[in-house]
Amino acid sequence: MKQGKVDIRELATAIQNEADNKMDYVSPSQRLNIKANGDLKLEMKGDDGNNLEFPLTSIASRQVGEKIGIPAKYFDRMMKDAPDLLAHNANHWLENEPKDVMIRTLFGKARAILSNKYQRIDNVDIATDILPILLDQAKNGLEIASCEVTERKLYIKAVMHSLQREVKKGDIVEAGIWISNSEIGFGQFEVAPFIHRLICLNGQKVNDAKFGRRHVGARSDVNDATYSILSNETLKADDKAFMLKARDVVQAAFNEKVFDGYVDKLRDTTERQITGNVVKAVEVLGNSTGLLQGEQEGILSKLISGADLTQYGLVQAVTAYSQDVDSYDRASELEELGGKIVDLSPREWQPIALAA
Repeated sequence: MKQGKVDIRELATAIQNEADNKMDYVSPSQRLNIKANGDLKLEMKGDDGNNLEFPLTSIASRQVGEKIGIPAKYFDRMMKDAPDLLAHNANHWLENEPKDVMIRTLFGKARAILSNKYQRIDNVDIATDILPILLDQAKNGLEIASCEVTERKLYIKAVMHSLQREVKKGDIVEAGIWISNSEIGFGQFEVAPFIHRLICLNGQKVNDAKFGRRHVGARSDVNDATYSILSNETLKADDKAFMLKARDVVQAAFNEKVFDGYVDKLRDTTERQITGNVVKAVEVLGNSTGLLQGEQEGILSKLISGADLTQYGLVQAVTAYSQDVDSYDRASELEELGGKIVDLSPREWQPIALAA
């Protein structure tokens, strides 16, 4: 799997550093103003006449475009070639099609522009409730294999060395757990099983047994004012109950019978051959899942070099290739794709297996 941080203390430090340097605001869009002095900036008009100004990250800039309905391609063109026109368009629609929004800032930059009904499940809350459980499981053989805080998401991938099975002769996998969260609108908080293959250290997410929660809740009330939301606000009772359930899921993730079921599914994939054109098989997969041309070529190379032209071999080719990409986010998406390929039914597998 893609290596990020492997020291959980380093991850905890990074999470706490972000928690100490973030601030959230809710505001009517009419009180927002986009400036195009070099990079795009967001100005928020304060009630006391003291306006706040934040540079917009590329993610927040794109979210502004989504809020006001500017197509991404045209938004990017204006940002590159006509930033003043972009600011003019954005400010027109912010004023004339009012929306209540949540602005999430970090280290003095606006990192996300979200709906005011966005429910915050922050990484620091996950770390507070979940990391102690993982650390306690170390006595049973649990190890953090990889973890990272990217611009978009938090990831924790841990494996249990004491719970292993053989998929086929000499091919050992071990149970693991996948935890992910996005504070800025790129996915729900999620806990899912994770399968780790020892031969080549590939990892794949088990997608049919995940536990999660979307970042959607009650609206943050907005009148005509702009105001801040304390980032260290105590979780509400229902949020706390949810996190307690998440802790239970983590503790129960290493059930031997459940793991045996996942391994049996993997064994089934070793019997399903690619009998058509191998190049076309990867192309069919790529077209149905949005793989870029370069990604398809990389996966094809892994599939051929692995000399396993089965559904199982294709899973391993995808997850092996995930280690070669630069982006930790994209590597994790490919690990998710590996799990989705395992879940393909025989009927869904046929277009790939018989591609010509």
